Amino acid sequence: MASGSRRLGVKAFRFAAVGIVNTVVDMAVFALLVTASSAPLFANLLAWLVAVSFSYALNSRWSFDRSEQLSEARSFGRFITLGALISLGVSSGAIAMLTETIGLWPAKILGVAVAAVLNFIAARWSIENRLR
Repeated sequence: MASGSRRLGVKAFRFAAVGIVNTVVDMAVFALLVTASSAPLFANLLAWLVAVSFSYALNSRWSFDRSEQLSEARSFGRFITLGALISLGVSSGAIAMLTETIGLWPAKILGVAVAAVLNFIAARWSIENRLR
């Protein structure tokens, strides 16, 4: 599909739908690992790896119009790199800095919520090769 053929509102709606499912995947893997006595930051890393792979698969095929100028590998590389900086960085930072104050789960949820908006912009750039 040619870049830009879906309207921005449709892309945002689809991105949000994928994000909801993706958040469930992230939280489920995180909970499973924490329950199995994994360190919270390690559990967050592994949950993020599973969730970001799932997110790319859905967003690059359903939410956004993949740019023909980008190879699948380059698009995925951008998605992972920005995802690491944004979602993994924000959620890990929230866990590291806020767990003592507000608890593990509120810190994790807050990190996921803050990263969601930034991830829309990053996903659009990494998949469609556009910022606007």
